Amino acid sequence: MEDGLYNPVYNALLSGDARLSIGEGIVKYFDEQVSPFAGFPQDYDKGFDDLYNLLPAGRKILYAIPEKIKEPEGWQVVAEMEGLQFVFAEGSNPVEPSIKPVSLNVKNAEEMVQLATLTKPGPFGLRTIEFGHYHGIFENNQLVAMTGQRLHVDNYTEISAVCTHPNYLGKGYAAALMLYQLSFIRNQGQQAFLHVRKDNSRAIALYERLGFKVNRGMNFYFMKRRAEK
Repeated sequence: MEDGLYNPVYNALLSGDARLSIGEGIVKYFDEQVSPFAGFPQDYDKGFDDLYNLLPAGRKILYAIPEKIKEPEGWQVVAEMEGLQFVFAEGSNPVEPSIKPVSLNVKNAEEMVQLATLTKPGPFGLRTIEFGHYHGIFENNQLVAMTGQRLHVDNYTEISAVCTHPNYLGKGYAAALMLYQLSFIRNQGQQAFLHVRKDNSRAIALYERLGFKVNRGMNFYFMKRRAEK
């Protein structure tokens, strides 16, 4: 059976996130305000050429793959990040969080973008909430912590945008939000996974404490389409 998490972006664009998928042929991507992610089959060697022809100059994309790649023709690698892919271990039982998060909707989108811009969990736009099931914690009517879902790959659901305002760290908000997502995902008959920077030791310690195990390394390439090849 094919491992859908080896090429998670492309497989999400074909399966659980197909409603948000744009593209032609076997090359797919999201609207940039949803996510800069783009993907194609790992054995297709013309993927970046096709994306170059489909997208306008200056358009940014994010490409994820376990292997290292060279800068494709027509694209400028703006940043490269070494990450880890974690999967929630079979048999682990998430407990109910003592802190109850509240559901977020499009009315919260600007505040969510502000929190993500401050804490930098990864690319986050005004339409990222369309991936679904975002929840947050408020203090004094201010959104101080949130998390939600991103890629949906067959029976796997990615937990994403785990972030807490720096003034509210140490209160257990991230753990509470993670536990809520884990319970929700499990009740949907799905298995949780996530991605994290390889050097984010604070987050990795939390994920391992909650029952996540490393599945593989994953490299992320932020690229911008050049005006000319």
